[in-house]
Amino acid sequence: MSDQTITSKSTLLHNQSRRCWAIFILAWSVSFSVFAANVPNSQELIQQLGIQQQDIANLDKGEIAFFNIAEGDEKELAAGAAIYLPAAPSKIIGYVKSKGLTSIDTEVTAEGSIPTQATLDTFKGFSLKAGSDEATSFLAATPGSQFNLSTEEFQALKSTSSAQSDAASQAYRKTLLQRWQAYRQSGLKGIKTYDRGNGTEANPSGELRTATLQTKVLAKYFPELYKAWLNYPAALPAGIEEKFFWRNRQVEGRPTALLVHRVTASEGAGEVVLARQFYVGHSYNSNQLAIACLPYRDGSLVLYANRTFTDQVAGFGGSLKRSIGQKQAQGEMAKQLKNLRKVLK
Repeated sequence: MSDQTITSKSTLLHNQSRRCWAIFILAWSVSFSVFAANVPNSQELIQQLGIQQQDIANLDKGEIAFFNIAEGDEKELAAGAAIYLPAAPSKIIGYVKSKGLTSIDTEVTAEGSIPTQATLDTFKGFSLKAGSDEATSFLAATPGSQFNLSTEEFQALKSTSSAQSDAASQAYRKTLLQRWQAYRQSGLKGIKTYDRGNGTEANPSGELRTATLQTKVLAKYFPELYKAWLNYPAALPAGIEEKFFWRNRQVEGRPTALLVHRVTASEGAGEVVLARQFYVGHSYNSNQLAIACLPYRDGSLVLYANRTFTDQVAGFGGSLKRSIGQKQAQGEMAKQLKNLRKVLK
């Protein structure tokens, strides 16, 4: 693929992104009219923005429409997707809140809630298979890209005895507890960097801050939630539901631990979900997503914006690697949205 071809495709995707992102912002403001006044209805928006009827027809048939999102960092992969589902927003988000995303993400092998008074036992459901290559590699881990750990966490592993069969799992659980406690106490500022060796680091705290600052829709229509989300552990606005989870998910064929902070908000007939992965075991650094469900026809328009930060798309050849990464991200998003449609039938 030539640089000219990549540039042409990037220009086309950028133009599509601007149009689709405008739809996202304006559609959101229709549903959450408490934050804006004199907003035209959806049909007027379609006409004003010159949206083709075929786009609407495709959504009505259950097809997924993708849109790009402006990226704020060279390590960021941002993508968006929309789907029409014949269910009310409250039903969709109610399902997500009760069942979690594990029901539509087939790569998640285990998940557990993290209560306010978490202990090591909270994470006992997370494990690495005793004697597996992953468990052995974890106990022998050194600074680099194989595992996402801080300098102190790598040092702690050196003193971990491998005599017990579940030594790797126990050490990992301790890391998860300490990471969660630091985030609960200090928010983004409490997230430790990942030691990549040779004096280099990855900074998930800065990445998630960038992701939040780029969420212009949230800042405009939910300013109080936006400020609390950015400055957590600042108090969340009244009526916001908050939960924490740990997950074990297959990423690039390897089990990895995830720590997730999720909040949900309702306004009128619309629903919003925000979630950030403030710790990821390997392969990528951090992730933040936003899901909005808006009344549309006889059901809901679901808008899914996803931001992932990874060292793998930075540096030489980043444009091509980012293009490939976005296609992979879109594929995963499409799979999850299709699974959501199935479980809601």
